[in-house]
Parts: sequence; C-alpha cells; structure tokens
Amino acid sequence: MTDLESLRSALREPPAEEFAEPDLGAIMTKGRRIRRRRRLATGAGGVAAAVVTVLVIVGAVALKEPSQRPLPPAASTPSAQPPVTSEPTVIEAPTKTSPVPLGETTSLGTKGEDGRELVIYAFAIDEPALPGVEFGLQVAYRNVDGSYEALLGSNEFKGSDRSFGFHAVDGGDILQNTFVPVFGYFAGPATRITSTVRGKPVEANVVPWSGDPSVMIFWFSPSDVESTGVLTPLVAYDARGQRLVK
Repeated sequence: MTDLESLRSALREPPAEEFAEPDLGAIMTKGRRIRRRRRLATGAGGVAAAVVTVLVIVGAVALKEPSQRPLPPAASTPSAQPPVTSEPTVIEAPTKTSPVPLGETTSLGTKGEDGRELVIYAFAIDEPALPGVEFGLQVAYRNVDGSYEALLGSNEFKGSDRSFGFHAVDGGDILQNTFVPVFGYFAGPATRITSTVRGKPVEANVVPWSGDPSVMIFWFSPSDVESTGVLTPLVAYDARGQRLVK
C-alpha cells in the first residue's frame, strides 16, 4: 500500500469518540457578546485606530527612505582648515525706558526687590492699526530721580478703548524679581470692583483716571489675587451699589 492509499484509508475511518451536538443558543449568545464588544471598541477607539493607521503609513514611507544619504565628494572629506570667523558683534542691552505718563501716576502700595516703588499710570497710544485705542496702562518702577522704569504695559487691542466694560486686564507676573499685581481698567461709572478667588470674595483698589474720570483704574492686592486666571468673574458696581452690566 502506498502512502497516498494509507492517508485515504485513515481519513475514511470514523472518529474514536462521538462529538456532542453543537449548542446553537450558546454560540449565538457568545457571538452577540463578541459583536457588542467590537462595536464598543470601535466607538471608543476609533480615533486611536485612525492615528495608528496614519503612523503605519508614515512608517512605511519612512522605511522606503535610505537611512543615510551619501555626501557629495566635495563634502565627504572634512577640511583641515579652521573655519573663517568675523569679528564678534556687540549687541547692546535694550534700555528699559517707560512711556511718558498721560495724567497722574498712582502708587500700587508695593515695592520691588530693590525697594523701588511700583506705580501705575496711563500712557498715550498712536498706532494706525488700532484706530479706536488712544491709551493703555503701564506698571513701572518710580526711581529716586523721578523717572520711571517700565515693567508691564497693557492696552485694549480690539474696538474702542472706552467701550463700556473691563479692559486691559493683566498682571500676576514676576518681572525683574518683582511681582506685578493684577490690574486693568473699567470704562464706566464704577466705584467698586470685586471678584472671587476659589470661592473667596476679593475687592480691588479703584481710582479714577485723571485724564478721564469715567475710566476707573483698578488693581488687586498680591496677597488676594496671584494671577488673572483665578478671577471668577470681575464685577463692577456704581455709587448706589448697583451692578453695572451691558
């Protein structure tokens, strides 16, 4: 008997033990569970699958590129001559000039690391790209000789600088080893400005701008507000205690 005939004879023999009839109900139930899991996986990981697909495609393209490209003959041998260098360029440190105050300056009641007083004041803006903006706010050092050294300036950048509401809110930064308080201004008859920090009420210092009393400059104590991101939200009130809203 050849090997082929032996294989055919073995295939014709009945199995040593009988197989049980298939449980169609269990098979259908298990199939539904598998399909359900596949649907959930597709819904939750569709984005991830798309990312993997992109990565695979990118990887396939990268494999086609040679790992190293031969240098042209002229660049393959390093030159023994030292590189030619020019004279070093001296770059002067920028001067910390501060814009001229537009109206009176106001002390913030805090000092810098060197003991100089921090002040805030308005300054003029003449920028064609900002036709509705004529002024901004500047926080600066007041030097012993009466001059000012700029720390942080802020201004409206869209629309009118005197439109009703809050403008140029900034600060909460450490500049030149000095913490600049959160500040800004409100265009309107506000006499009181408040907010909350992590559920705690805080109140700002408020002074009218000497150049336009309808503009109220405000700032928060550093011990109350450490950044603009913690204010939720800013609220202004008039002299009668009425909340000012648009």
